[in-house]
Amino acid sequence: MAITALAFDFGTKSIGCAVGQSITKSAQPLPAFKAQDGIPNWEAIEKCLAEWKPDKVIVGLPLNMDGTEQPLTQRAKKFANRLHGRFGVTVILQDERLTTTEARAEIFQRGGFKALEKGKVDSISACIILESWFNNFEE
Repeated sequence: MAITALAFDFGTKSIGCAVGQSITKSAQPLPAFKAQDGIPNWEAIEKCLAEWKPDKVIVGLPLNMDGTEQPLTQRAKKFANRLHGRFGVTVILQDERLTTTEARAEIFQRGGFKALEKGKVDSISACIILESWFNNFEE
């Protein structure tokens, strides 16, 4: 059975978003959501969930390289809890170490320095988070 999943790369100013499905284990970037100190436009998130009807929602969990929590870790967890509480979706936290670095490298390869705008980096990061979750996912 194919699973459709949405992934979010939480940030205080921008929240990257991607959609994908388990058959191809691939993801495509969606427009990033602007956030005010980590608080998104919940109506925009609700529209996105209604449009894609994901079976699972994956939220990137920012950790330090040694696996310890950082200040953004708790805020990402709170965002994940709010997604579940508001919309009743199944939310899974996915380690996101190195995704931003990987996303910047990928965008730079495709379009050079000018392509590195914040929203694009966040949504490509969300793709990487989702694809890494798919690679570890077993039905």
